Amino acid sequence: MKINAKAPEDITNLLQKSGYISDIGISTALFLASRLSRPLLIEGQPGCGKTSVAKALAEVTGGTLVRLQCYRGLGIENTSYEWDYMRQFLRIRIEGEIGGENSIESVEKSIFEEEYLLERPILKALRESDKSILLIDELDRAGEEIEAFLLEFLDENQLTIPEIGTISSEESPLIIITSNRTRKISDALKRRCLYLYLDPPEMEREMQIVKMKVPELDGHITKQVVEFMQTIRYQENLMRIPGISETLDWAMSLSELEIETITPEVVKRSISTIMKEPEDLKLMTDEKIYQILNGKD
Repeated sequence: MKINAKAPEDITNLLQKSGYISDIGISTALFLASRLSRPLLIEGQPGCGKTSVAKALAEVTGGTLVRLQCYRGLGIENTSYEWDYMRQFLRIRIEGEIGGENSIESVEKSIFEEEYLLERPILKALRESDKSILLIDELDRAGEEIEAFLLEFLDENQLTIPEIGTISSEESPLIIITSNRTRKISDALKRRCLYLYLDPPEMEREMQIVKMKVPELDGHITKQVVEFMQTIRYQENLMRIPGISETLDWAMSLSELEIETITPEVVKRSISTIMKEPEDLKLMTDEKIYQILNGKD
């Protein structure tokens, strides 16, 4: 799939229509991935907007988002295709009951045909490559054998099914791979991809994101939210650094609570939307919160 854009700035404008505030680095990486037909590997901390890139792109281009969510224990059969074993078994039973001249070899061949093949994300994206955006999400959670299996697909834009043969497409789907860096992605896979590392957004961009996503929040509150989040990210020694998703959760919570100004008491009441580790919660004493809100940290 190709993105209809003549320059990275066009992609920035496209993404903004879906509510995604891009920057020149993100837009250039997407532009080149589309033009060069190369997968884009996006790494960064959880909550920094990696998955949202693919979702926003699918929304504004009208492409089909095909998502492969990775997890520990993910098998190859869950990534690309499976055989419909129940239907195959029924076919064998029917052939056996009818009898006839069909040999074991012919029956075996007949049950490994297209009609018994179940599409999984990679095969689906390959067959609909002209309109597919394939999101391979959190690849670092899957085993290294999944990476090795992906190499043929990323290299040749094809998938080999032993019982049928090779399925290929002239046009590649737009492929976005994300990783939270819980383990190192292999050099073999990285060589086949363009690369983008996403940091949490700087203050100006985070302000734009909150204003767009939570427009009902008072401007003064929005400024307080972003300043507080920027401070705890870069000046506090937190176990889990909150991303933009936590900023938006907090902003929406404050809007629902109809908060007119952020005080230490307000922070204490709503801090569960920001921090998810008990050690980090203990750091946020009344005194610490007061210092951060008043710029004395």
